[in-house]
Amino acid sequence: MIAPIIILGGIYGGFMTPTEAAAVSVAYTIPVGIWFYRGLDKKNFLAGMVKAGTTAGVVMIMLMSVMMLSRLYVMENLPQMILDAMTAISSNPAVLTLMLNLFLILIGMLMDDTSAILLTTPILLPVAMGIGIHPVHFAAIVGVNLGLGGVTPPTAPFLYLGSRIGNAPINEMLGPTMYFIFFAWIPTLVLTTYIPGLSLWLPRLLGYV
Repeated sequence: MIAPIIILGGIYGGFMTPTEAAAVSVAYTIPVGIWFYRGLDKKNFLAGMVKAGTTAGVVMIMLMSVMMLSRLYVMENLPQMILDAMTAISSNPAVLTLMLNLFLILIGMLMDDTSAILLTTPILLPVAMGIGIHPVHFAAIVGVNLGLGGVTPPTAPFLYLGSRIGNAPINEMLGPTMYFIFFAWIPTLVLTTYIPGLSLWLPRLLGYV
């Protein structure tokens, strides 16, 4: 019960970065698992360390590959090519923004959020600025789109991860998830996309915009 307080309190309180909060929470949970719950011993601790190291290595290699691909796209002037293709279809900013949203949802369905951000931001930020979207507003659009894509079937990486963690059958989760998508995520995406003030009022209040 204290671990969420350490993580969320440390991050939102401004005391720690997410990485630091993760490290502190691990340092807290290890002795709790050993001496309080008595479920952590030498054998499963070493197995957990090996699994964590393997996962971290896979993630690092994946991120390196994504960053290389993103840099290659930028060097090949892909953002301008995308902008030219979109404006050839329509010059209406609302239509262009809708096309950006559909692209981001598709990316969110296929990739994890970190890889998707590293891949799409260098490519799509110049496109978004080219049609008059503020960078802070674009960041909010990206966040909502990738979150929506992560829970949208058929791929839905976040949905399958939640199913595995919660030990819940995926077919039982689909119905409530679709309600959540249609009545929460999509309205949030529409409001975030077409009412820039929702994303910009706090940065403006703090003087960052």
